[in-house]
Amino acid sequence: MSKYLVSFSPHITSRATTRRIMLDVIIALMPALIAATLLYGLYTFCLAVLSVGSAVFFEWLFNAVTKRKQTTGDLSAVVTGLILALNLPPVVPFYVPMVGAAFAILVVKMLFGGIGRNFANPAVTARIFLMLAWAGVMTRFVLPIDLSEPGSFVAYFSEAVNISLPDAITTATPLAGVKQAFESGADPSAGLSALDMFLGRIGGSAGEVSALAVLIGGVYLAVRRVIDVRIPVIYIASTAVFTAIFYANTGYVGEYVWTYLLGGGLMFGAVFMATDYATSPKSTPAVVIYGIGLGLLTVVIRKFGTMNEGVSFAILLMNIVTPLLNRIRTRPFGAPAARPFKKLAAAVAERRARKKLVPETGGAGAPAVDAGKEESAASASAEGGESDE
Repeated sequence: MSKYLVSFSPHITSRATTRRIMLDVIIALMPALIAATLLYGLYTFCLAVLSVGSAVFFEWLFNAVTKRKQTTGDLSAVVTGLILALNLPPVVPFYVPMVGAAFAILVVKMLFGGIGRNFANPAVTARIFLMLAWAGVMTRFVLPIDLSEPGSFVAYFSEAVNISLPDAITTATPLAGVKQAFESGADPSAGLSALDMFLGRIGGSAGEVSALAVLIGGVYLAVRRVIDVRIPVIYIASTAVFTAIFYANTGYVGEYVWTYLLGGGLMFGAVFMATDYATSPKSTPAVVIYGIGLGLLTVVIRKFGTMNEGVSFAILLMNIVTPLLNRIRTRPFGAPAARPFKKLAAAVAERRARKKLVPETGGAGAPAVDAGKEESAASASAEGGESDE
C-alpha cells in the first residue's frame, strides 16, 4: 500500500504548458506579421518589435518592483505585445505601442493578478485605450507600399514622430466606405475587390488586413488544438447573419456581408482575441451565447456607432459578461443526464395508478372498487375488532 499516493485533482495531466501554448500562438501570428511587413514596410515590423519589447520589459519591471517571481519566461507578454502591434495602424509614432504595452501589461494584466486573472483581453483593452487617447492617430491608415519602387520598404520611417500623417499617403478603410455608402444608398463594394481584401491590399490595421494570413494562423491553432474553434466559427457566422438582417432592405446584402467579413478586424479578432483562455467561456451554451453576442454587437456598433470598427468593443463587452456566462450549469463529468420531462411523466403515471380501479379478490366478475377506499375499509374493520376485544 505504500506505493499508492494520495493527491489532489486534477489527476489527468498534459504535456501542454503555458509557454508551449504561447509559442504556438506566436507561430500562428507570424503569417500576419510577415504580411504586414510586406504590405507596409520595415517600419511596421520595427513597431511590432518595440511593442513586444515594451510588454516584456513592463512585466519584468512589475515583478521586480513587487518582488514577485518573474513570469516573462511564459511568453504571454510576447503574445500581448505582438497582438497589440498588429492591432495598430501600420504607421504610428514610436511611443504609441510603448504606451499601449504599458497599459496592457501593468493595468489590465498584472494589477489583476497576472496571466489567467485579467478581466479582459489586455491587447483589446489597450487598443481601446489608445483609440480614446489618440483618436486621430488610431484612425488614420496608410496605403500599402509598392515594393517595385526604390526605397519604399523603408519609406515610412520618416513618420516615426509625426502625429499627423500627410493626406498623400493615407487612405480610407473598406468599413469607412461602407458607412458612407449606406448613408447615400450606394453600392458598398464600389471600388473594392474581394481579392484585395482577402490578400490585404487595402487600408487598415497592420495585422488584420490580410484575411489569408489570419486564416493560415487560425488553421494552425485549430490543428494544434490551442483555440476553441467554436468561438471564431460562431462569431463569424453570426456576424454574416446579422449583417444580412440589418441590411436586408438595401439591395446590396451580399456586398455588405463580404465587406463586413473581409474589410475589417473581424477575422483577426475572432481567431486571436475572442479565444483568449482567461476571458472566454467554456461550456457549449455559454460559447454559443458568447459567439452570437459578439456578432450582434459587432454589427450594431459598425452600423450605428460613430466609429467604423466594432470588433474590439464587442470583445471587451463580452469579456465582461463571461463570468456570468460561466455560471450556466452543465452536467458534471460522469453524472447521469438530466431528464426532467421523463421524471414528470413518471410522477403523473404513478398518480394515475393510485386512482385506478382494481378488481376485488372475490371473483372474476366482482365489481371493482377504488384501491384507496378498499384500504380505508380494511383499516376501519381492524380498528373495530380491537375495540370488541
